[in-house]
Amino acid sequence: MIITISGKAGSGKSTVAKLVAKKLNMKHYSTGDLMREMAKERGMSLLELSKLAESDKSIDQELDDRQVKLGKEEDNFVMDSRLGFHFIPKSIKIFLETSIDVRAARILKDKRGYKDIKLVNKDILKREQSERQRYLDYYKIDDYSDSIYYNLVINTDDLDIDGVVNDIVTFVKAGKLLYK
Repeated sequence: MIITISGKAGSGKSTVAKLVAKKLNMKHYSTGDLMREMAKERGMSLLELSKLAESDKSIDQELDDRQVKLGKEEDNFVMDSRLGFHFIPKSIKIFLETSIDVRAARILKDKRGYKDIKLVNKDILKREQSERQRYLDYYKIDDYSDSIYYNLVINTDDLDIDGVVNDIVTFVKAGKLLYK
């Protein structure tokens, strides 16, 4: 069984994916981990690799290829990745829906270099606009948050982490699922 968890920045996808993997005794992978691995292989920092990726599409292509390879060669893992549903089609696809205000508050609370919630909101919207255009250009995916791509969509605005994790585990264990 493979589970892919997607969500926008601040939705909790990384935290939730780690906890779901632990609860189901599965491995956990994330695109962030894959990027760190790629940076290490190149003798670069993650920031340096991210900067390079802005002008070198081969970085994103390699990241995409690594996700595809994982989906074909491994089993029993949870992957947090915005486009995991696309690169690992034979997975249980989950999306964490969260309002921008809640996401911004979470990011501000995590102290990711922000001091003002208005700036967080502004940066989230800029990032989402950039991602939307790239995903459309590269993959012909107009809106990766569209529920048509997922087996389960959970609104996390009013749920704590344990509630989200329990909902996912309950859904997965119900086992009445065909891949989309």
